[in-house]
Amino acid sequence: MSVPLPDNKKRKITSSLPEDVLLKAFELMSTAKAMTELYEANKEVTAKYVHATSRGHEAIQLALGLQLKPQDYLSAYYRDDSILLAIGMKPYELMLQLLGKRDDPFSGGRTYYCHPSLKRDDMPKIPMQSSATGMQAIPTTGIAMGIQYRELTGLDDANIAEKPVVVCSLGDASITEGEVAEAFQMAVLKKLPILYLVQDNEWDISANAKEIRAQDATEYARGFKGLEVRTINGSDFVKSYETVKEVLAIIRKERRPFLIHAKVPLLNHHTSGVRKEWYRDDLEEASKRDPFPMLRNQMLVAGFDNKELNTIVTEAEYFVESQYQEALKAEDPKPEDLFLHDFAPTPITEEKGERSPAGKQATVMVDSALFAIRELMAKHKECLLYGQDVGGRLGGVFREAATLAQQFGDSRVFNTPIMEAFIIGSTVGMSAAGLKPIVEVQFADYIWPGLNQLFTEVSRSCYLSNGKWPVSCVIRVPIGAYGSGGPYHSSSVESVLANIRGIKIAYPSTGADLKGLLKSAYYDPNPVVIFEHKGLYWSKIKGTEEAKTIEPDEDYVIPFGKARLVQTAEPAEKKQTLTIITYGMGVYWAKKASKQFPEQIEILDLRTLNPIDEEAIFNSVRKHNRCIVLTEEPANNSFAQALAGRISEHCFNSLDAPVHVIGSENLPAIPLNSVLEATMLPNAEKVAKSIEEVLQF
Repeated sequence: MSVPLPDNKKRKITSSLPEDVLLKAFELMSTAKAMTELYEANKEVTAKYVHATSRGHEAIQLALGLQLKPQDYLSAYYRDDSILLAIGMKPYELMLQLLGKRDDPFSGGRTYYCHPSLKRDDMPKIPMQSSATGMQAIPTTGIAMGIQYRELTGLDDANIAEKPVVVCSLGDASITEGEVAEAFQMAVLKKLPILYLVQDNEWDISANAKEIRAQDATEYARGFKGLEVRTINGSDFVKSYETVKEVLAIIRKERRPFLIHAKVPLLNHHTSGVRKEWYRDDLEEASKRDPFPMLRNQMLVAGFDNKELNTIVTEAEYFVESQYQEALKAEDPKPEDLFLHDFAPTPITEEKGERSPAGKQATVMVDSALFAIRELMAKHKECLLYGQDVGGRLGGVFREAATLAQQFGDSRVFNTPIMEAFIIGSTVGMSAAGLKPIVEVQFADYIWPGLNQLFTEVSRSCYLSNGKWPVSCVIRVPIGAYGSGGPYHSSSVESVLANIRGIKIAYPSTGADLKGLLKSAYYDPNPVVIFEHKGLYWSKIKGTEEAKTIEPDEDYVIPFGKARLVQTAEPAEKKQTLTIITYGMGVYWAKKASKQFPEQIEILDLRTLNPIDEEAIFNSVRKHNRCIVLTEEPANNSFAQALAGRISEHCFNSLDAPVHVIGSENLPAIPLNSVLEATMLPNAEKVAKSIEEVLQF
């Protein structure tokens, strides 16, 4: 819908805003209001899938959306359909998502109304986000950090007149989330070009502000030194527009963070499934702050004609109805669509490069990784590394990043605060900004605060954006028990991560594999977690010397989902054989144990846990008819136990014995004392005992 401007000779407009802006805002506000009313009138259809609308929030949302530019980035939350209208989306497009249709431009019918993800040249870019109850603050701040990095390193033209701004829209109840605090901390620490728009309607769902917050957004934000705040009546379109205009201009020029705290009424339901009349006692009071009559009155005072405004309202209602009827006719997703876009296609499909170049000495595993990253950073300016203590002073607690900050500078290799959620979640934004972050969680035990971001934001971005926004990142995680690290530095966590669909997982056992998989992970457009066993880093544990390998050449890559045969065995008529399926430290326990059973034990190193090399696993099991799955984790309910079940299902007719799983003792933590630690973990002796039992079955 587009309303032509009337002949200016018929009236004199007295407003601080241009006539076309006021008309456009009223047209869009009428459209948003008509959509809310249509959804309510047709709730038997529209409420099939849960939705929320912007009713009551329209003025501040339109004030923002009308001023965003194609170079900007937007994180719009689930009540922001007026922002989407303002940037140029049509009601029909929004309704396709409302109704879960196949051509829903955001997710292809995969996620809720007003959960946008957009990648159009003529509109602000909207990376995928979750239901946005605070979690989106970290990925969106990551975008701003990525933009700043591009500007500092010359990846972007420094002479661009209107530099991009990142906008993170938040509901007031969401800012009590700890992850929002992490985002605010990094925004002020790094002086990032981001605007946090907090729309404060004083309601969570049924909980009111007085019950759930100690201070409002303005008071809270002032605790973050460097986060400048504007507090406004978000129902006043003119004031909202002027404030947004001022703040965006400052951010574009001065490249520093702002927060706008807009106080607004919630005039519709929390969502279609949680209706306002069930618990609200302030509806009459809230209606007095309705932005629609406020804008209408401002326009009448400014000189607009009442009849003309009535025409706009009528045309908006007709337009929305016609768009709805078209959306109802749209095609539903096909069953086969379910299986699209879990991962973006990777270019690494076969092993390439030289694994063991002549004339080189063996390199410890930790240095193989260091050299791989050094080569990547030298070749790709969009590659950067950050995490706790990886900067120039230390270069990582395992020296896994030593010399990198000195070589590539503090803007490319830098320390973060103790913020595992930010470290992991910011990769969503960095990737969206066209960068390739390599980040580190210092110990596997520390990954738990980051699981929310890994599961909700990182792993689902490609799938829920219908392939538009895969997250291209590498997450390094030192793992495993070594040298009496105790209960907070020794855990194995792969089973938890293996249950997060949408991420790839590597777990190499040699330096050559670590380098090849790191390179492959870098060129993969999907999120990759690489587990690096601390006990193999320097091959100091007796029996792990073969983790130290010749460093492969710069071009060496290993495709994910290809296991490595560590040791082969051939079945004989009078000799039983078996295969051990393992990874990480298990490779070395298996090798040592196998010496007691010459030519009887085949060992398959998985190298990657997702994807997994089922073909190699099943071929080896069918060849030997007996199998042990060996892990460092406690076996109960583990990845290894699930793999044993898969082997039993697919190789049942070939098995001459039950699949045996060996793991650590089923206890809550690995103790500090070295005797207790050794008792807890598998070892060669325990593996040998299991081999004997399976061979004799």
